[in-house]
Amino acid sequence: MHELSICSSIVGIVKKHAAGREVRTVHVRIGAMRQIVPDTLTYCWSLVTESSELAGAELAIERIPAKIRCTSCGREQVLDELAMACQECTGSVDLVEGDEFMITSLDLAEV
Repeated sequence: MHELSICSSIVGIVKKHAAGREVRTVHVRIGAMRQIVPDTLTYCWSLVTESSELAGAELAIERIPAKIRCTSCGREQVLDELAMACQECTGSVDLVEGDEFMITSLDLAEV
């Protein structure tokens, strides 16, 4: 369960950027190709933050589907299954989206 260590890292980043201000929501983007289970991440977030200044802060997760682009014909497609080949011409592909993992923003309380 690497989600626990990921949440610990998120807490450190959030504390640094919040600079003592109350955090209401932490927004993160997670690509489908990342080996992160959103429900597990949410659970771990509640464990890691329950006795800290981030207690009660929501972790809002945006899932990004995996999207590929064929290097031969240029066709883009969202992956429904893990098949890294162009459905149009069977050419090789580059991953365009789906490998993201980032904190995108923080919702902070008014001062």
